[in-house]
Parts: sequence; C-alpha cells; structure tokens
Amino acid sequence: MNLLKKNLFVLAMVCLALPAFSQVTVNASIDSLQLLIGEQARVRVEVSCPSDGNLIMPTYPNNMLMEGIEIVGEVKADTQYLNKKSHMVVTQTYAVTSFDTAFYYIPPFEVLVDSVSYASNPLALKVLTYDVDTTNVEAIFPIKDVMERPMTFVELLPMLLAVVMVIAFIFLIPFLLGRYHDNKPILRRVTIAPKLPPHQVALQEMERIKSEKNWLKDDVKQYYTELTDALRVYMEERFGFNAMEMTSDDIIAQLNEQPDKEWIGELRELFAMSDLVKFAKYKPLINENDMNNINAIDFINKTKVEAVTPAEPVVQEVVVKEGRSRQAKILFITGIVLLGVLGVVALYVAITEVIQLFF
Repeated sequence: MNLLKKNLFVLAMVCLALPAFSQVTVNASIDSLQLLIGEQARVRVEVSCPSDGNLIMPTYPNNMLMEGIEIVGEVKADTQYLNKKSHMVVTQTYAVTSFDTAFYYIPPFEVLVDSVSYASNPLALKVLTYDVDTTNVEAIFPIKDVMERPMTFVELLPMLLAVVMVIAFIFLIPFLLGRYHDNKPILRRVTIAPKLPPHQVALQEMERIKSEKNWLKDDVKQYYTELTDALRVYMEERFGFNAMEMTSDDIIAQLNEQPDKEWIGELRELFAMSDLVKFAKYKPLINENDMNNINAIDFINKTKVEAVTPAEPVVQEVVVKEGRSRQAKILFITGIVLLGVLGVVALYVAITEVIQLFF
C-alpha cells in the first residue's frame, strides 16, 4: 500500500510539472525609467516558450514603438535553449528615444506562439527637457555659421598628381606622335668605349681589308683605295700632317723629313702601285697585292708609338634600328592611344577635384 501511494505521488508531480515546461511567459524591462530629450534607453523583451513552438515577435512599422517614442536601433534576437533544447528563451532588445517631454505609458508587448497571443507586463518612461535660463538672454547663443576648415596636403595630393599627369601627357603625346611619323626610335643607347692608339686602329683596318679580298673580285681599285686611306689616317694621327689631302708624292716628301727613313722605299712602291691601279687601270698580280698589304702592316709596326698614358675614352652612340616592323608600329600606336585615354582620365580627375574643393 505504501509503494502504491509513492507511485501515485510521483505520477501526480510529473503531471503538475508538464504544464510548467510547456507554458509561455513574456517579460519586458527597461534600463532607465527617465531620460532627457534625445537620449536613448534600452527596452528588453524576453519570451520563454517550448522549442517546437512557432514564435512571432512584435513588429513596429515606421520604427515607432508608440506615439512619441521612436525605435532607433534593434539588436538581433538572442536565443538560448534549456532542458536539453526542449525549451527556449528568446531575448529581443530595442534602442528607443523621444523628443517630446511627457510621461509615457508603454503598453504590454504581444507575441504569438502557435497562433496564441501572449502579453508582457507594461512599462513606463518619463522624458525630461533641459532647463533653460530665460532670464539671462546673453547666455543663449545663436546658431553659428558653417566654419570653413583649411585644406590639407592629403586632400590636395590627388589634384596635384592629376595636374602633373595632364602636363606630362600634353608634352609626351606630341613627342611620341612625331617619333611615329618620322619612324625614329624613342630611345638611343650611348656607350663609352676606350680610344685605341692609331696603330691598333690601322692594323684592325688592314685585317679587315685583307679578309674581304677585293682583288679576287676584280675590284682591285677598291682594295688599293681602302689600303692607302687606312695608311693616310694612320699617318695623320702618328706624324701630325694632313695626309688625306696630300698626293702620294707629297706624303713621301713629308716622310723624308723624319729621322728614320729605312721604310720609305717600300712605302713609295706601295703608293706608286696604288696610283697605277687607280689612274692607269693597272692590274697587279695576286702576290703583289699580298706583298703591298704586308708592306703596309710592316710600315705601321715600324713607326708605331706605344701609348704611355691611357687615352681618353670616346663616346660612341649606338642607335636602335631606324625602321620598325608592322607589329612594332601597332604596339607603338596602341601605347599612344592608351596614354591619350589616361590623359583624358587624369584631366577629368583634376577638374572634378577642383570643383569639389572650390565650388
């Protein structure tokens, strides 16, 4: 009998506890009962209901909680689950304010759970105004005009950069168009090369003349012209007289004034052979051509003067090939068009910045 009484008592307690877990409660609270005009208060609505219930929180069109009280902010609802997620507590917070002095009665908040309406407790809010001393007129200041602040360098920087770009494009685009029209390279490469002594330049020229072998191509006159011209350039540098403007006899006479004359005979024969070829259309033998080249080299080696101090460097300008391919021209004109577009954009930015700063 006692066991039966205990079981009945436990069953009754369980039946009493079930409604407690399934009931819905709505509670509202406010963090401040009074505030000044324009200040904000937080209203908190807390709903406790079963997790499987369809809960609908109250909505307020035009963000008006009621006449005279405005909702200026709404925090996303926070949900907490209890009793192994069989029950939930949903909390919704509203930031409210008012611009009218009054004592407001905030009616209960109504929520729907499974299409059944539940209401919270009502709230009260008192809105106060600022105390103004109307007897002291001097303490009441009029509304001040809008103050103009000075422009900073950061604000001026975009406009300055745009103006600089516009000026650069004004000068750059006509220059590039002129280069395109003249079919000339944009850049030139300049290299600094050491100046070679006269005998080294002459010997290099002799090697070039020998390697071309113009006498084998029935162009003996060209061969002797290049040979004697190389010797004339060397003698101008070595002995200091204008050999390029002198005849063969004048050169021999000038060389006779030098202290050492042992190489005059071979050089006289070389110039005599050159005059016969150029003016009398004489055709020397192949071995004579080789011998004259050897005599010229021997003359340079016997009369050369080794440089004691290093010679001053000479600037040599190496120019990019003047002509351009079709593909290069297309790329060139495409670059000009892009620069033109950038120039227009920069001009637009500059005008926009000026308008924003001064108008």
